Amino acid sequence: MNSIENQQLKKEHSMVASTPPPQQPSSPKLPPERLHQWTTHGFSVGLARRWIGKGFRIAAADQWRNHGVYAPEEAVAWQEAGISPYEVADLLQAGMTPKDIVHWRELGYSPPEALARHIKGEKPQPRIWWKELFSRHEAAPSQLPPAAAASMQVLLQAGVPAAAARMFIDTGWQGVDAVPWAKASINPTQAAVYRELGIQPGEATRLAKAGYDALSILRTWWDGGIPRTEVAAWLGAGFTPAEAAQARTTGTSVEQAAVLRALGGGVGKLGGKNRRGTSASDNPNKPKS
Repeated sequence: MNSIENQQLKKEHSMVASTPPPQQPSSPKLPPERLHQWTTHGFSVGLARRWIGKGFRIAAADQWRNHGVYAPEEAVAWQEAGISPYEVADLLQAGMTPKDIVHWRELGYSPPEALARHIKGEKPQPRIWWKELFSRHEAAPSQLPPAAAASMQVLLQAGVPAAAARMFIDTGWQGVDAVPWAKASINPTQAAVYRELGIQPGEATRLAKAGYDALSILRTWWDGGIPRTEVAAWLGAGFTPAEAAQARTTGTSVEQAAVLRALGGGVGKLGGKNRRGTSASDNPNKPKS
């Protein structure tokens, strides 16, 4: 074999050696199981349909649920943020959301770094390399305190989004107490005032939709001389603070107002006429614009 042929063989061998092996086709993603398999596994029909609609199989849904994500829509959001079921628990307990992770990642932080900074109360900001190199950071806990973490878990299991749940935890609410208020989409600070006045979440929702503000209601009724423990009954029965004060001087009791409240009172009709026939705009419960 002459030198020219030898060089040609070496060239062909080099080309073969440098050519990557053909990639094996990836196995197709299996479709979700049939509905009856989900219900046999313990899912309700409605929840099963939601997981199926998002393309999950039962095992994957179980993984997310076992780590604190109970809604398929939330699982999809975490997936899109690049988080697996095995990474999500600490993020949830810290009150972080998929949007938080995406925001931190865009600024150059990994999820563990974002978690540590979030727990320390830092806001997302661009990474400053010299500060990273020369500043000292104290170690931060990876989780909320046990009681707060337990409350967070209760809220998440009830279907409350992580961001809303964290707001209630940060304002001192306990899990079970916070659930009806969080599910009613009442701000936790407003909810605390409503609760002190004896107003229930459903009533608070109707008040909020009618444009009422918990702090304004508190101020107006207290200025009207009505005891805090009586506000819910008088308000629920459709009385204004002035009417309630007058009724109290003429012998009408809060118990009678409570009966009116139980019969359907005025909370659901705040946009119309009150007991004296005046318009809602004359009602002193309504905050002044």
